[in-house]
Amino acid sequence: MKKLTTAIVGFGLSGRYLQAPFMLANPNYHLKCIVTSQDVSAIYEGVQSAKSIDDVLNDPEIELVSIASPSETHYELAKKVLLANKHVLVEKPFTATAAEAEELIELAKKQGKIISVFQNRRFDADFRTIQKILDNNLLGEILNVEIRYDRWKPILNPKKWKEVVAPANGILYDLGAHIIDQTLVLFGKPDSVWGQTFTQREGSEIDDAFDIRLDYGKLKVKLCSSLLVREETPRYTIHGSKGSFVKFGVDVQEDQSKAGLTPSHADWGKESPDNWGLLNTEINGLPFRGKVESEVGNWGILFQNLYEAITQGKELIIKPEEVLEQIRIIEQVH
Repeated sequence: MKKLTTAIVGFGLSGRYLQAPFMLANPNYHLKCIVTSQDVSAIYEGVQSAKSIDDVLNDPEIELVSIASPSETHYELAKKVLLANKHVLVEKPFTATAAEAEELIELAKKQGKIISVFQNRRFDADFRTIQKILDNNLLGEILNVEIRYDRWKPILNPKKWKEVVAPANGILYDLGAHIIDQTLVLFGKPDSVWGQTFTQREGSEIDDAFDIRLDYGKLKVKLCSSLLVREETPRYTIHGSKGSFVKFGVDVQEDQSKAGLTPSHADWGKESPDNWGLLNTEINGLPFRGKVESEVGNWGILFQNLYEAITQGKELIIKPEEVLEQIRIIEQVH
C-alpha cells in the first residue's frame, strides 16, 4: 500500500502532540520531516528536522504538508504549499479572513490538490457522543444549546506570538474556531449572528473571552469562552422537546499525548465514567435519567480520511468550504 510522505511545519502543541503521534501511528503515513529548530530525531525515530519550509517544498517525495505554525502564518504558508503542487492540511484557524480562505480554496481547485483544516475537535469523545444522541433523536426537536470552552489562564501565554495583536490571533480564532465549527456541523448555517469579544486578563492586548448567539429560528445557540473561569461549568448543555443532555469535562486525547501515550494505546480516547454526560429523556415511552457512556475520542479519523481523500479520491470529512462559513462568522463577531 502506498504511503503518504508528509511534513509538518512547526513543532509546538499541535505539531508535537496533536498531529505527529497520529501520523506515526497510521501505517499509511510516512512522516519524513518537521520544520523546527529542535532535533526531532531524538523524539521520533526516523523523522528528520528541516531548517525551513523551502526544504520541504523542494523535496519531490513530500506530497502533504501540515501547517502547524503560528496562526498569522497559515494563509501565506498554505498558499506556498499549493503553489509548490502539494496537498495541505492547515491548523485552525484556517485563515484570518474569509477572502483569504476563498482564495486558498480556489487555488487548491486550480492546482488539483486537497486542502483541509485541522478541526480535530469534531472527533472528541463528547462531540461524537452528542452526534450519536441527536442522530438517534433522543432529545426530540433541539431548542436551546449552550457550548462553553473555558480555561483558567490568568497569566499571559509565554508564547509571545499568541499574545500580540495580529491576524487570526485571540480566543475567538483559537477556541472559538472549534465550537463554531461544531455548531455548524450539527445545525448548519444560522439565520443570524450576534456576538462580542472581551479583553479581561490584566495586561492582555488580545480578546480573551467571547459571547456569541446564533439564531436558527426556534433553536437558539449560545457559544461562550473565557480564560478566567476557574470553576468547571458544563461544556455542553442541550435542551430539546423530549429531554436534556449535560456534559462536563474535556476530551482526554491531548492530555494523553502529553503524558506520553500513543494513539495505539488500548485506553486512547476513552473518558472516565466521571465525565460521562447526563441524559434526561424518554426512551420507548419510559422516563430515563442517567449517565451515557461517551464514545471513544479519535482524532485519527481525520488523518485516515485525509489519506483516503488524497490517494483514493474519497470525500473529505472536513471540507474547506464548511470552515469558510466559520471564518465568516468570526469576522461578523469581530
